[in-house]
Amino acid sequence: MDAKQVILLRIRIVFLAMCLLGLAVMAKLVYLQLVQGPHWKKVAQEIHLEARALKPARGNIYARDGSLLATSLTFYRVALDPCVADEALFTTHLDTLSEHLADFYGDKTPAAYKTLIQNARQAKRRYLVLNPRHIDWQAKKTMSQWPLFRAGRWQSGVIFEKIEKRFHPFQELAMRTLGFLNEANQGVGLEYSFNEALRGVAGRALYQKVMGGHWKILHNNLAQKPVDGYDIETTLDVNLQDVAHSSLHKVLVASQATYGCVVIMEVGTGAIRAMVNLGQTPDGCYKEIYNYAIGSHGATEPGSSFKLISMLALLEEAGLALTDSVDTGRGYHAFHDRVMHDVKPGGHGVIALQDVFEQSSNIGMAKLVDSVFQQEPQKFIDHIHRLGLHQPLDISLRGEGTPLVKNPGDRDWNRITLPWMSMGYELKLTPLQLLTVYNAVANQGQMVKPMLVKKIKRTRRTLRTFTSCTLHKSICTPQTLAKLQTMLAGVVERGTASKFKHGFYKIAGKSGTANKVEKGRYGSSTYTSFVGYFPVQKPKYSCIVVIDDPKGTGYHYGAQTAAPVVKEIADKISVKDLALAEDITVTHTPPSGVFPVIQVGHRDDLTYLCRVLQIPHADMPTCQWVRSSRQAGTLSWRPHPVYKDEQTPMVVGMMLRDALFLLENCGLSVTFTGDPSGRVQSQSVSPGARLPADQAIALTLH
Repeated sequence: MDAKQVILLRIRIVFLAMCLLGLAVMAKLVYLQLVQGPHWKKVAQEIHLEARALKPARGNIYARDGSLLATSLTFYRVALDPCVADEALFTTHLDTLSEHLADFYGDKTPAAYKTLIQNARQAKRRYLVLNPRHIDWQAKKTMSQWPLFRAGRWQSGVIFEKIEKRFHPFQELAMRTLGFLNEANQGVGLEYSFNEALRGVAGRALYQKVMGGHWKILHNNLAQKPVDGYDIETTLDVNLQDVAHSSLHKVLVASQATYGCVVIMEVGTGAIRAMVNLGQTPDGCYKEIYNYAIGSHGATEPGSSFKLISMLALLEEAGLALTDSVDTGRGYHAFHDRVMHDVKPGGHGVIALQDVFEQSSNIGMAKLVDSVFQQEPQKFIDHIHRLGLHQPLDISLRGEGTPLVKNPGDRDWNRITLPWMSMGYELKLTPLQLLTVYNAVANQGQMVKPMLVKKIKRTRRTLRTFTSCTLHKSICTPQTLAKLQTMLAGVVERGTASKFKHGFYKIAGKSGTANKVEKGRYGSSTYTSFVGYFPVQKPKYSCIVVIDDPKGTGYHYGAQTAAPVVKEIADKISVKDLALAEDITVTHTPPSGVFPVIQVGHRDDLTYLCRVLQIPHADMPTCQWVRSSRQAGTLSWRPHPVYKDEQTPMVVGMMLRDALFLLENCGLSVTFTGDPSGRVQSQSVSPGARLPADQAIALTLH
């Protein structure tokens, strides 16, 4: 054969060999799949290998100022593969290791730990949990230097398994608003509502199942790294949350109410600065067990605080003047087959429209609504619908309750529905819905949606920014709005909440009291509320306080229970937020050398007063609290000792408002005797002493 034929022959041989090899490979694959497949599957099951998800780090939740509200802390479960260490290493260090374990955990003797580890090694167990208790990073660092363990994972067999736990630095504050997520991915609050962003993206790794039903990761088989979750920046203000929490808790304890809630909202933006929900537990304590501010259990008949909506409908539909009058009679009036009563014994007689609202006359409001809307009740309902009160607000928190607003065509609509609805019965609203309407009145008629989350971000990268959302540019005409604002201010100036008016700044709002249904009929227990805004001239915050079923003398009406909470909240806010103070017009210049009596106060407050009253004074120190003295025709200042944590502040010389702020922020329950407008003359617990165990302190004012 010539050279060309030789080459062709060789090519045919190679091609034939490759075909035979391919057929052999395919045959082997078929054999492995059909004949040996069950065998290898059984082997895989016996060694228990499985690709499983790797949990990413969950995102944090922050307050508006960056304070950490919820985060995940890393803990560790300590386990051991007792078969890894060689005999010499194992024997040399086992006794000492057992002593360390017994000292650290305190649940077994050194001999018991030694026996536990030896038995596991003899049984060739590859995974032994040394103690179910989880340890922190510092303890892990210490354990890593123990005998045997310091040889490392691959020589000693020690296993520190990471476990993430959710931690709340401020403990109970806003607990229900922050919420939780369980292992079944069910939960409440922000943790549940924003789980998609917070949870991150899971990774993948190869795990091996070992004795005891545990799984351990094979670290050299990481298939995909997890992507950590995004962080949530809320609109919550930690200081306002704390103020609202302590103020509400005090009244709940005093009245032994079933539950209470507070929402503080920024008027212009709808940003929720505080949301407190406290329910009574079986042991009589109050905890954040349910979000009554937005949930279905908090949707109830609001009582007289609904009269703002009724008045809005009247003014828009009939164009009434505040001076128009209505005869409320002697305090009772029959609407068809049911008699309505006013709280005031003997009734109000003939009163003006403004007095109907400010004195909260049920009869006056019902007669006006009935006369205007009796023939066409749907028009009254249409005003409620235009405010969006017949449907949820659709805020960022899941679990929002559905309101109940009847319609004239409904089966349970009857001849008394309209007059009773006018005073806050025959319908159900959540506290946040009611606050949104009042906030709109404070916001010059513009209704904004309540906002709880500001950003979703990771370090410097922002995934989404939430901005204020306008629901209605105007809820009513300017004329109606002005009348509503006048009446709301009048409730506190002259009406049912007049005992809580303040000379330095003004609150506008409306109290509400609704009798609750018991066994199918209205009983003696009540649902009380106060909702309003402050300061009147330049509203910055709106606030609603709800207290359900308060008990005892003096805790029956909203003006008795809920209104004082709003006032206390506003008092405490004004200490820290001088923007709430209405403009003070100086009508004269104080004579030279004559000073008001200034002793002790907050640096910013006293600076402000000296400026507006034109009092000559020296530069103040940078501390928060200062004391004054007179020197050469001017005021000089020196730091006032407040003391450190766990020590009782010094409040002698302070006005009551400042003293309450400092003491209550330390968790103390304050009682006082003397003139409330005076200064603290003495305190029952010495300044600088350890905080009393009973959390009580008494002040004498003069």
